[in-house]
Amino acid sequence: MTMRIWLSLCLVITLFAASSALAKVTGREVEYRVGDTVLKGYLAENTSFKGLRPAVLVVHEWWGHNEYARKRARMLAEMGYVALAVDMYGDGKTAQHPDDAGKFAAEVMKNKAVGEARFNAALEFVKLQPSVDPSQIAAIGYCFGGGVVLHMARQGADLKGVVSFHGSLATDSPAQPGAVKAKVLVFSGDADKMIPPEQVAAFKDEMTKAGASYRFVGYPGVMHSFTNPDADKFAAKFKLPMAYNKKADLDSWAQTKKFFKEIFAK
Repeated sequence: MTMRIWLSLCLVITLFAASSALAKVTGREVEYRVGDTVLKGYLAENTSFKGLRPAVLVVHEWWGHNEYARKRARMLAEMGYVALAVDMYGDGKTAQHPDDAGKFAAEVMKNKAVGEARFNAALEFVKLQPSVDPSQIAAIGYCFGGGVVLHMARQGADLKGVVSFHGSLATDSPAQPGAVKAKVLVFSGDADKMIPPEQVAAFKDEMTKAGASYRFVGYPGVMHSFTNPDADKFAAKFKLPMAYNKKADLDSWAQTKKFFKEIFAK
């Protein structure tokens, strides 16, 4: 066998293995409830992985539970985790305009008991999945969702870790000393007009005083919503101060993958 043929064969085998694993990633719509409110989530997992495994909750941007949140859930499933894209608004509703998105997000943020109940309902739902190790759960969030997962960490949610991507850092319910059980990883753009420097400084001070295990990554020159390829479209259509940044997107995801390997290590 010549070297060229051998390399070609290796490439074919590698591509086949990758496509085979990807083909085993399945996603399905699921429902769970908080009182009379029906929450419509999306559960993704890779059936090529056997036995109990960690799970990750994915909390959507202020646009609501849309395809972007589901895409991230599938990406996590490719890595071997069970991933639940949660519904924080109820009935799976989404916004097509920032005015509506702002209203939907504000309704949850101003009523923390409702937001906490919806997050915890998703947490309990995923713990009951037969392929999930209920002691190994984390959460990630984007924009609005980043604020949600940080709030839950501040409240002492029983999570291995949380990751916030361009999420709000401000709070009127700061973490108390010793309250934060989850390890915290935050990615933010230094040029994000929605997260001013004083908010970053206050967050770091809060986490330090609370004794939290946290890491903050700021990307120079990077704007809000840097992980979402649709950010440029939204910026042009609605005149919003946001922009996709491929380098920051890929780097933050690579660091998140490493973070999960660390917190889920037994």
